Amino acid sequence: MENTSLTRSHTFSKNQKWIIASTSSGFALENMDVLFLSFAMSSMISQLHLSGGAAGLIGSITNLGMLFGGILFGLIGDRFGRVKTFSYTIFIFAFATAAMAFANNITLIYGLRFLAGIGAGGEYGVGISLIAESFHKNQIGKMTSVAAIGGQIGAILAAIAAAFIIPQLGWHALFLLGLVPVVLTYFIRRHLHETTEFVEAKKEEKRSTTSAVFKFMFSSPKLAYQSFALMIMTTVQIAGYFGLMNWLPIIVQKQLGLNVSGSSLWMISTIIGMSLGMITFGSILDFFGPRRAFGIFLLASAAMVFTITLAHNTISLLIIGAIVGFFSNGMFGGYGAVISRLYPTEIRSTANNVIVNIGRAVGGFSSVVIGILMDHYSITVVMAFLSILYVISFITMITLPGMKKLTLHANEE
Repeated sequence: MENTSLTRSHTFSKNQKWIIASTSSGFALENMDVLFLSFAMSSMISQLHLSGGAAGLIGSITNLGMLFGGILFGLIGDRFGRVKTFSYTIFIFAFATAAMAFANNITLIYGLRFLAGIGAGGEYGVGISLIAESFHKNQIGKMTSVAAIGGQIGAILAAIAAAFIIPQLGWHALFLLGLVPVVLTYFIRRHLHETTEFVEAKKEEKRSTTSAVFKFMFSSPKLAYQSFALMIMTTVQIAGYFGLMNWLPIIVQKQLGLNVSGSSLWMISTIIGMSLGMITFGSILDFFGPRRAFGIFLLASAAMVFTITLAHNTISLLIIGAIVGFFSNGMFGGYGAVISRLYPTEIRSTANNVIVNIGRAVGGFSSVVIGILMDHYSITVVMAFLSILYVISFITMITLPGMKKLTLHANEE
């Protein structure tokens, strides 16, 4: 059901402003939590005498927790409400992250990271649903992209915090910052309210949430194909992100013989490129529809990955990294906008969480695949692998009839 109180005006209501501020902050804090682990990993390996396999499993367990939490809290958010569920997910990953400050064995770390993953994985779909139900349809692409930019800001904050805290106080102290999100939950519960669209949908609800998920996501070949196709697209999105962002500096150093001295400059330039890409993509999606937006960015990503071979010094690497980030991660906010349009209110948070978190769980393995390719093949082969992934996502996208329908009505609503 469309919330008739929403307009296309650029003047946002107080509740809309709180929703964007809260979701952006939530995504920023979630990304900080994830990156704390990355920055602390070398210290954890050294202090706890972890093997490479044991350390690598920490990230995999976190991703599994995100998948489990995505399904669980997606269902809870669709059943009991977005606002309460959003605050619960933040509480969970906040306290699980802070508890890492007292973890001194790998078993406890595994348990806490799984718990943190549950909260982080549940947050995404609920936050995206709040945005989708609070803004006009032709604003959702830009607003979900704004929220996604919050995650990039979280990455910068995590890097700054790690640089100051770990050398002085150690890696345990870094995770105490996980308590900061608890403050956000106070403002969420005080200022946010369930949307009119959600409340009206609950009044008309005639089936359980689980049966509604099956009905609207998998009950026919057409719906099942749509759901699995979107999972393929999000898998490529995550695979490209982790593949490029985790390996790009190493690829360039090893294969091209460059010395990337300013890792902080690299991160900042890449994040700036990503953020500009997100806001640009969201604007294109809202005005021209998702087929054109995804088409442009997927094909550009497939081509732009090869420009990495043109980097001959640090400056060119920073510029190329920003350009690649612009296209490859600029699409991220668009998935939530599309999923929210293709699935009804009663399963919106579940659909977002299931599709995106399956993409995270599968796509996260791209780092392993790229590592293997780097050991045996040239950089051109590695880039070709990523390019093929983006082409597969493009072909998948153009076969989705739901995407075409959204494009046809992009400027009619």
